[in-house]
Amino acid sequence: MEENTMKVSGNSLKPQSRLAVLFAAVILTGFAFSSVAQGTTVLSTNPSNGAANTPTSTNGNNNVVTGTAVSATFSQAMNPATLDSTPGGASRVFTLKDSGGNNVEGNVAMNAADTVATFTPTESALREDEKYTATITREAESAGGTAISDPVVWSFTTSARPFTGQAPVNLGTAGTFAILTKTGITDVYASSIVGNVGTSPITGAALLLRCTEVAGMVYTVNAAGPLPCRTTSPNSLTVAIGDMGFAYTDAAGRSIPDFTELGGGEIGGLTLVPGLYKWGSSVSISTDVTLSGGPNDVWIFQIAGQLKQASASRVTLAGGAQAKNIFWQAGDVVSIGTTAHFEGVILAKTLIAVKTGASANSRLLAQTAVTLEQNAITQPTQ
Repeated sequence: MEENTMKVSGNSLKPQSRLAVLFAAVILTGFAFSSVAQGTTVLSTNPSNGAANTPTSTNGNNNVVTGTAVSATFSQAMNPATLDSTPGGASRVFTLKDSGGNNVEGNVAMNAADTVATFTPTESALREDEKYTATITREAESAGGTAISDPVVWSFTTSARPFTGQAPVNLGTAGTFAILTKTGITDVYASSIVGNVGTSPITGAALLLRCTEVAGMVYTVNAAGPLPCRTTSPNSLTVAIGDMGFAYTDAAGRSIPDFTELGGGEIGGLTLVPGLYKWGSSVSISTDVTLSGGPNDVWIFQIAGQLKQASASRVTLAGGAQAKNIFWQAGDVVSIGTTAHFEGVILAKTLIAVKTGASANSRLLAQTAVTLEQNAITQPTQ
């Protein structure tokens, strides 16, 4: 009934009776329905009620893409038999419908504690720009046999693009640096760095940039290094170097590649879609290469050997792709050729050498050194 609608934090709850209105609750994490008389509460839902831009699909373990799962978290253990899918695969108690009222095929399962019910669509993706409504009926019962008194209903809207790719590599505090190395930064004057730079554990005397070249902070482990901009911060540098190592391991450890040994290691002239790429040897960019995808798409390049970009070649982004979501993990030297342009975060096991006049919208994170020669390095926008 319209007069019974309660609005809290922008969400509308429509119980079926005036008495139920008194017991409805909304918490910060999303939609919550409270049936106080029986003591059964839905603490939160995922997606939350009214959520917009929900991805149409998610990428789970081992790169298995499924339609976005919908879940409800209860305040107490529930009876799985009242929520799980029937042997035929359908659920009458926990349902998902599109804007036309059509049921989405799917399966419902409980977590080990029987406190979270999850509806997973059968199809690999929901429809784009569609409003979906999830419902849990009165037939849902607690482990003690008590049913909720009123249906739980919440809605969300999907975004225009699915999420079917890798999650971004977590850089931790290393993600606050444009250049971070373990053994130093050499420079042929003058380079231009937009972002923080730092070296550790080597002495600050191995950081050879001048203060006028850096639009950001310059961090060293001791009193050596460029003045007057040098900041001595050994503890924060130790954390950042550790995070850089974790990020390298994360990128190198991603499994189930979408592409293996693409182009025999030559990717110049190609247009690369989002995904996980793996090579057991070196990779060359001999001519321009384009990375085409949306602003939330992720590219991870696992390279066992060297990454070599030819002089005057370009890495170009298309379709809204962002450098912050591109990760080049290399087990050997990374070389960016003279006057070339590069895009993306470099996680190098050894040296990153940027040749004369080259530019990069990048983070240069090297486990040995970075060498610069009159370069323009700008950290990606977060």
